[in-house]
Amino acid sequence: MKLFKREHYLSKIRGFYDAADLLKVIVGVRRAGKSSIMETIAEEVQKQGVPQTNIIYLNLDKRGYKKIKTADQLDKLIEEKSQAPGLKYLFIDEIQNVKDFEEVINAYREEGDYSIFITGSNSYLLSGDLATKLTGRYLEFEVFPLNFQEYEQMKAFYGKTIENNPIAELNNYILEGGFPRAIFFDDIALKRKYTEDVVHEILKKDISKRIKIKNSNFFELVRQFVINNFGAIMSIRSIHKALRNNGVNISEATVTKHIKALESAKIIYECPRFDMKSKHALKGEKKYYLSDLSFYNALNINNSINYGPVLENIFFTYAKSLGYAVSVGRIGTLECDFIVRSAPMSYSYIQVAYTILSSKATEDREYRSLEGIKDNYPKYVLTADFLLQKRNGIIHKNILDFIRNNETL
Repeated sequence: MKLFKREHYLSKIRGFYDAADLLKVIVGVRRAGKSSIMETIAEEVQKQGVPQTNIIYLNLDKRGYKKIKTADQLDKLIEEKSQAPGLKYLFIDEIQNVKDFEEVINAYREEGDYSIFITGSNSYLLSGDLATKLTGRYLEFEVFPLNFQEYEQMKAFYGKTIENNPIAELNNYILEGGFPRAIFFDDIALKRKYTEDVVHEILKKDISKRIKIKNSNFFELVRQFVINNFGAIMSIRSIHKALRNNGVNISEATVTKHIKALESAKIIYECPRFDMKSKHALKGEKKYYLSDLSFYNALNINNSINYGPVLENIFFTYAKSLGYAVSVGRIGTLECDFIVRSAPMSYSYIQVAYTILSSKATEDREYRSLEGIKDNYPKYVLTADFLLQKRNGIIHKNILDFIRNNETL
């Protein structure tokens, strides 16, 4: 089957295709599309004139390679496939299946004859030995499920129906989520079943193997609480208190452990709160957003959409996919949905809402916190409105068009 090119990520990686001195690490939640991106890279390399004999592609989750579990076995396999002269392009999918793979990969990288790409589904790839041995010698590319632009583009690419009404299409995206494989199912029940299976696969392969869960019921309760309250301000203490008030005899240490496991599996992402006056992060208080909204919708029977946190989540993952640092801002008693920082340390302030056109009070609420910021960094209000407002130099944009146009801050 012809692969849909996720240009959003490929454009970041292309400049490093031939960089034999740098390991290219592609990470992200399981089933986000990392393997397809790596397959696309292999295709592009071959189209550039690289012989097939110089392209080594190992999917360690597939038949024929699933028994490769040790560093020696991996080393032997790569050596067997490395007979061609010249620069070789080595692609290894789900490399964390191999125990102590770090030394093998490092050795091949140091030879200078291999441009190496690896994928993994959790933060294990950049922990411990790998980060220690490859400090400054790897590039991490984090992949998220499809953003709204990619969702529409991929549906068009594979001949799936796209709603003429952009709000109806947005609702489809919210309810279905952005896992690429789900695009091929036409029934919402099948899409949800697929996402449920992804969740169970993550729990089995990315969490249970990484940490010892003594009480699976406690883990499920923490997971359910955080996912059901995404986009809300919370802390370990407040989560612990809420669970205890509901008769769950759980410790704060266990809550912390389970949340860290959800983060490591890239199901949730932490968004810290930042005080604009003191210029310091607020200890304890933060929000959590989902790597994909289907984690909420597939695990809940309620189809109603709370557009506030949902649109925040859509923007948050889009900003993270662009490599921005994202936090929640507090300005005195007011709150700014997001402070976004780019690599050159340029800031932007963002308010996200479904609409500001329903009333003057709604408009004032969304603009008030931005108007209280006295520096000259750009300020945005992003909504689903197609009629746009002008007020005090603050930029009002339609959030769908913002993502469709690959806009940056």
